[in-house]
Amino acid sequence: MAELSLPIEILLYALDLFGTMAFAVTGAFKAIEHKSDIVGIIILATMTGVAGGTLRDVIIGQFPPRSISDPWYVVITVSTGVIIFFLYPKMQKHWNLFLKFDALGLGIFTIIGATFAYHVFGLNFLAITLAGMLTAVGGGILRDVFVNEMPIVFVKELYASASFIGILVFYILLSISAGFYLATIIGMVVTTILRLVAMRYNWNLPKVKEKS
Repeated sequence: MAELSLPIEILLYALDLFGTMAFAVTGAFKAIEHKSDIVGIIILATMTGVAGGTLRDVIIGQFPPRSISDPWYVVITVSTGVIIFFLYPKMQKHWNLFLKFDALGLGIFTIIGATFAYHVFGLNFLAITLAGMLTAVGGGILRDVFVNEMPIVFVKELYASASFIGILVFYILLSISAGFYLATIIGMVVTTILRLVAMRYNWNLPKVKEKS
């Protein structure tokens, strides 16, 4: 297991909290769209914000998961849910905000999950990929299932694919000794931009063609 320096610990912690907030926003938006009350909004915001990170921690052997041992995660998701509840009347015309936060959360959580796995398992591509992708898509899948929708990861544009490509870039940069900070930032940027561009131009993976 690689030792984390204090600056790296602070960076990862701050980004993990920010990604939690970004996904909590998407959970709150989705709950409001489905006519939930404030309790439902807070619950869905919290579940969306912490589910991916909790799965990641279980995979890398972090017990209890940070979402349970560190109250700041839930404080952020609850606060986000309450803030969105009161601000939504002014924000409801800006549905694209939901999609942008979802893309941002995807980029941050993908590489945060990958970095945690890297510092536990080293340059183990399977572990890095599994931790990164589960961190990225876990909360969104749970969010959509809770409101009885097909998870966006299975049907819309590049989602899990964008996450995988970001992880691949992160892994390659670390493999050629490009530097941890550089690999982290570039991985996040690549994942987020891929997701945003895919939404903008409606890029989708091939699907089964039904008989006419």
